[in-house]
Amino acid sequence: MMDLGLLIIRVVVGLLFVGHGAQKLFGLFGGYGPKGTGGWMESVGIRPGVVMAVFAGVLELLGGALFTTGLFTVAAGVMIVITMAGAIVKVHRPNGLWATANGYEYPLVLVAVAIGVALTGAGAYSLDALLF
Repeated sequence: MMDLGLLIIRVVVGLLFVGHGAQKLFGLFGGYGPKGTGGWMESVGIRPGVVMAVFAGVLELLGGALFTTGLFTVAAGVMIVITMAGAIVKVHRPNGLWATANGYEYPLVLVAVAIGVALTGAGAYSLDALLF
């Protein structure tokens, strides 16, 4: 049952990161693409905005895809943690902990999930288990 639980966690969290990466990189799912996301990033002090939007988008898209499939799960977890650490420090930290005030509660949960799965392993239903 643990392997099924890990699969559910990986697929849900990983696909959400793929979606966020696609928003930043391609403007899909209501996103603004590199230029729009980059402009917002500049407005919160993340420079150069477009470069950082592409960087975050690649980490989210690639990290999410790897996390979903359970391939190179430790690297995928690191990619997710990097993007969420940036979100916590640059966007959410000044608002405190709670998500109701746009705080860092939710990104912190995603960091915990990414680290937990990376340390535990992706489980039997993963490409890591199949290939390695």
